[in-house]
Amino acid sequence: MKDSRILITDDDETLCYLLKEELVNEGYYVDTVYDGKDAIEMLKKRYYDILLLDLEMREIHGEKVLSYVKDNHPSLQVIVLTAKSDMRTAIDCIKQGAYDFITKPYEFGQLCITIERALEHKDLLIKNKILSSKITQSPPNTIIGDSEPIKNLCKLSERAAKSESNILLEGETGTGKELFAEFIHKNSNRADKPFVAINCASLPDQLIESELFGYEKGAFTDAKTSKQGLVEIANGGTLFLDEIGELSLTLQPKLLRFLENGEFRRIGGVSNLSSNVRVIGATNKNLMEEAEKKNFRRDLLFRLNVITLTIPPLRERNSDILLLAEYFLQKKSPVRSNKRLSSETKKDLMGYAFPGNVRELEHMIERAIIFSEGEQIMPKDLNIPKEEFEFATHLADDGTIMTMEQIEKIHIKKALDHHEWNRENTARALDISQKTLYSKIIKYNLK
Repeated sequence: MKDSRILITDDDETLCYLLKEELVNEGYYVDTVYDGKDAIEMLKKRYYDILLLDLEMREIHGEKVLSYVKDNHPSLQVIVLTAKSDMRTAIDCIKQGAYDFITKPYEFGQLCITIERALEHKDLLIKNKILSSKITQSPPNTIIGDSEPIKNLCKLSERAAKSESNILLEGETGTGKELFAEFIHKNSNRADKPFVAINCASLPDQLIESELFGYEKGAFTDAKTSKQGLVEIANGGTLFLDEIGELSLTLQPKLLRFLENGEFRRIGGVSNLSSNVRVIGATNKNLMEEAEKKNFRRDLLFRLNVITLTIPPLRERNSDILLLAEYFLQKKSPVRSNKRLSSETKKDLMGYAFPGNVRELEHMIERAIIFSEGEQIMPKDLNIPKEEFEFATHLADDGTIMTMEQIEKIHIKKALDHHEWNRENTARALDISQKTLYSKIIKYNLK
């Protein structure tokens, strides 16, 4: 794993110089310091993957440096360089979190093997962190569809993936923006690095900031240890910011600074850190309109929308409806189930406008599987309310075709009335955040 960053900390300046030359020739980025105090200062300023740490140094002993790393940079892999007389201390360092130790004098080949294994171990730790944060989420789906809008979007996404530019994904709720973000990541040069996602609408400002940028020990009452932010965990990979239009004006300047130079500061920190990530933002809002209303910073928008891709709603890819329905039927059905869609059910699916897009179709099929009797799924199993089916497929009172905003307004009003205006239950039923629901209530002046 070349291009990784290594910090050598040893009071033997000649050894540092020679070791740096050899590691640079191997393709690593290398810095050197000659005391534990300087090592801690460097770790405050810059991101490293590996720390090669001597134990016996003048001002600050290597064990104190290791203790600092354990509290502040848990993913940093420490390889202790030790003389044979320090063997017991080196073993204690392993117990305190060091990855491994190598006795002096050492063979360079052996050191390179240890470094490679430490980098693999670091990547495994990061992947486990990402997986644990997603453990309650559904596994990623596959992009299904052979309609022209989807085929064109896949081609554009593949071309955009090869660039290093930030990307903005626009589209209605439920169209599959995170799915396309993962598709872009997997087709990019960063595919072997982390893909980290956060929903900006699901957390309050303080939590979003601490999740994104991390915090230092003692930054607030419960901060008993330092915590890495997602921008650190995603280093080298992709950071996906879903519902970025919901980000508050307080946090937008901090994100802008990070997008401009890759630098950030943990909450409670005094030093700037850096991380190399590709940012993909997603929104169901028109951010240009939000910028006009002063709800979104124009300079942040221009940093994000270097490449803008629009995910088409399901009503604009009508020929994909039955493909997706069959896919969800196979995915959600129990093992050895022979359930299938009746011809009448297929007709009703094709006639429905799906204001909730692909996500609504998925939930509709899942429910139908549970409540259908026999092998065939019938129209009644879809549970499309008659009045909703009518306003989705018929003309408005003035004889014109209803706009999607008109349909959405009616749909949200009916959902609110059904749940007696309990916003939490309504938002859960509509599969949107409470913040998004509130903005829709204001937008449509619902009462």
